[in-house]
Amino acid sequence: MKIFAGLGNPGGQYAQNRHNIGFMAVDAIADAHGFQPWKARFQGQVAEGRLGGDKVLLIKPMTYMNLSGQAVGEAMRFYKLGPEDVVVFHDELDLAPGRLKVKTGGGHAGHNGLRSIHAHIGEAYGRVRMGIGHPGRKELVSGYVLHDFAKGDADWLDDVMRGVADGAPDLARGDGAKFLNAVGLRVSPPRSGGGTAPKAPTGPKAPTGPKATTGPKATTGPEAPAQPKTTPGPQAAATEAPAPVQAEETQSAPDTRNPLQKLVDRFR
Repeated sequence: MKIFAGLGNPGGQYAQNRHNIGFMAVDAIADAHGFQPWKARFQGQVAEGRLGGDKVLLIKPMTYMNLSGQAVGEAMRFYKLGPEDVVVFHDELDLAPGRLKVKTGGGHAGHNGLRSIHAHIGEAYGRVRMGIGHPGRKELVSGYVLHDFAKGDADWLDDVMRGVADGAPDLARGDGAKFLNAVGLRVSPPRSGGGTAPKAPTGPKAPTGPKATTGPKATTGPEAPAQPKTTPGPQAAATEAPAPVQAEETQSAPDTRNPLQKLVDRFR
């Protein structure tokens, strides 16, 4: 049997906080795998079910984050389990949003929920560290974790939760690598048929900009001086040439006067 504990704070005002990503994770597992309805027990909310061939108890401590160890320790002792049978899902400031890591043992890194669990069951339990990013300065941390996820986080957060639910049976079997792979397939899915993925690298092909640098061809600008070839100027001159021809025709017109008229005109 395994205990999957999701950390967070109880109450609707905290439901969408970054600090409550652990609650969200066990909720996603319960929904996806048809666990029994949540009920009050062990100072928390619990749901029972199976992941693959393993019986699993999901627990959300209702003691507030700083006292999470009370609920987790009580459940572990009731089922006569050890810390190695417990996996805790919690928010992680030191990982980028959407990144997850699995580890066993180690320190609590100042996380108050983990600090409480350390005090009640020791440090040899498993953790799923769920990245929420860091606000940048230590004094901003409290307000940051107790603030709702931004609207822009909705897509990656949904992908992470689906991935956690997909990989939960692997995690229950102790295969953290397969669990993380399941999450990765949701967060960064491969291109369909694998064929489109190679297409994206055709981005480097797009720098057939050298081909595009058939711009030198396009710089048929040297050919553009073919405009001097077509220097329609000469053509325009050709269109004007007929005018002088007409002038010559009027000058060479024959004299149609009779001799008498010519004599009269001569003495005028």
